[in-house]
Amino acid sequence: MIGTEASHERDSFGPAGLLDHPHYTRPRAFRGLDVPDVLLSGDHAAIERWRLAAALEKTRRNRPDLLEDPE
Repeated sequence: MIGTEASHERDSFGPAGLLDHPHYTRPRAFRGLDVPDVLLSGDHAAIERWRLAAALEKTRRNRPDLLEDPE
């Protein structure tokens, strides 16, 4: 069941049609991978910048076609 009409649109994609940024949960480190410090900082503006940069990188790596200008 979908809670709202727009829920399915945000399932795999973040803002501006980019792939969603990575999501982290506890523990702080898992199998040698650490949660980025910025996500633990409490600085909401810095966290949003990190999320956008991570979404751009993930999209560039996995779906570069989403970044191309449609002609």
